[in-house]
Amino acid sequence: MPLRSVQNGDFTPFSAELPPRDYFTDEIRRQLSEIYGEGEFFTGGLSVRATIDPEMQVHAARALRRQLEAYDRGQGRWRGTGERLPEEVLGTEADWQAALASLRVPRDIELDGLWFPAVVLETGDQVMRIGIEGIDGVQEVPRSDIRWLPGDFRATFARGEVVHVRAVTKDGAFENWSLRQVPEVQGAFMAMDVNTGRVISMQGGFSYQHSVFNRATQAMRQPGSSFKPFVYAAALDSGYSPATIVVDAPIEINTPQGLWRPRNSSNKFYGPTPLRTGIEQSRNLMTIRLAQEVGMDLVARYAERFGVYQNMGQFLANSLGSEETTLFNMVAAYAMFANGGERVRPSLVDRVQDRFGRTVYRQDTRDCVDCRDPGIARDRGPRIVSDRERVMNAITAYQLTSMMTGVVERGTARGAINLPVPVAGKTGTTNDARDVWFVGFTSNIAAGCYIGHDQPRGLGRSAYGASLCAPVFQEFMKEAVQKYGGGPFEIPPGGHFIKIDRFTGARLPDDASGDYVVAEYFRDGEEPFFGVAYDGGFAMGRDLDLFARGEGEQVREVTTSTGQKATVGGRASFGSMSSGGLY
Repeated sequence: MPLRSVQNGDFTPFSAELPPRDYFTDEIRRQLSEIYGEGEFFTGGLSVRATIDPEMQVHAARALRRQLEAYDRGQGRWRGTGERLPEEVLGTEADWQAALASLRVPRDIELDGLWFPAVVLETGDQVMRIGIEGIDGVQEVPRSDIRWLPGDFRATFARGEVVHVRAVTKDGAFENWSLRQVPEVQGAFMAMDVNTGRVISMQGGFSYQHSVFNRATQAMRQPGSSFKPFVYAAALDSGYSPATIVVDAPIEINTPQGLWRPRNSSNKFYGPTPLRTGIEQSRNLMTIRLAQEVGMDLVARYAERFGVYQNMGQFLANSLGSEETTLFNMVAAYAMFANGGERVRPSLVDRVQDRFGRTVYRQDTRDCVDCRDPGIARDRGPRIVSDRERVMNAITAYQLTSMMTGVVERGTARGAINLPVPVAGKTGTTNDARDVWFVGFTSNIAAGCYIGHDQPRGLGRSAYGASLCAPVFQEFMKEAVQKYGGGPFEIPPGGHFIKIDRFTGARLPDDASGDYVVAEYFRDGEEPFFGVAYDGGFAMGRDLDLFARGEGEQVREVTTSTGQKATVGGRASFGSMSSGGLY
């Protein structure tokens, strides 16, 4: 009998069943190598069961890539791959096919179709002829495909230049080849189960083969106003309520560099305002006054308790998200809001077994009380006891979740999120839009996105967390809700609802109705104070004529303020109301 083997193609190799090397699997390699060492990880015969949902990973990659490409094409600049084939290999198809196959360019990009490497063979007025890796013959790109670029084919492309293309189809039929390029702007997306900590998807950039740097876990970025919920969490646990009034007025702070005067993104101030409206409209001045009132030491402890930072600097500018953290930390922290305030640690691995089948690591440490009971009733599941640590009061978590639901319904993310289940979240945009964020959650899934350049610089005047990152969240969560469902956020016991005027904070009768009415949840036995305004102990700024009093926020997004020593990546402007670049 002939000898049959994997090498001869008689059997499917085991490697064919392994997942492709991408951001998720590489992060598993990085984390487990730190635990077991590189030698044991690669040669120890470990069997790793990952938490990834392959279907949702595809949706995550597609949603992030679509937004990054849309932003990049809006800039109207062609960069290409930076690769070029020499003239001597362009003569025959066999030569340029072999040359293309030897190039190290991304081949893992699938966005509305798979992207192929190609070489420019001839530029014309109305068509450009190209050779595509793995596709027989010379293909064409029509002039209409580069309407987003200035100039024509001859002005933009050169013979021998290597590009990416994908097939454009209509009703399943091929129409033409379309030019594509890896965006210069980058970003990350991550989603996890809020109760178990299982990370179901993680995309650390546009293409793993283009850049292996995982921006979800390795990129340290300013979270901007997406950090503000932790300031409000510290306040709510300190006796404040969503109806507590904080003064929204100019602030002057003496710093070693000069006088710092932060401002709201609208250049307006709004006077005494309830906490709910402050977070919904992301008021910078209210947040700073609140942080000063409760103490930056307490805010720092909360941020560290939630795992956003390990040792947060106690500077007021950090209350606006000027200290850097990772998307991984932010999504995990938001998951604790969603699950009622219990600690949850994000994990990419469910279980690790050695070569003998023994479990050497298990992510779920809960105790299954009845799992070994043979007499358990057929109609009852085993009882599982959770030992998770509580990081915040359950009522505080619900109050904060309710306030962040307002961000989506009528705040800075209004109109960007539209899901069939309740959703809460917070936008964030740093100075000059160097980083834009959206982190949100349903009752069972927390997810977050950030977009920015690897070497931080502004994204432009129209770049906001609501306009760039919220659509990524929306596209992914639309699919996640269909698969995982969702429902109303659980109301913890020990409280009661009181109707409040969300503009003034005044108490309203139980039968009140209208768009200004909101039912706030208060702890039993704690009668809220009405008519008391907190100002953080700050005096009013001198040049108040630069501000116009307004009733509602007119901007779509929030900003951070710079000017203090702890601020990273911002410009400082002293002696005026400006805190540096707003967007």
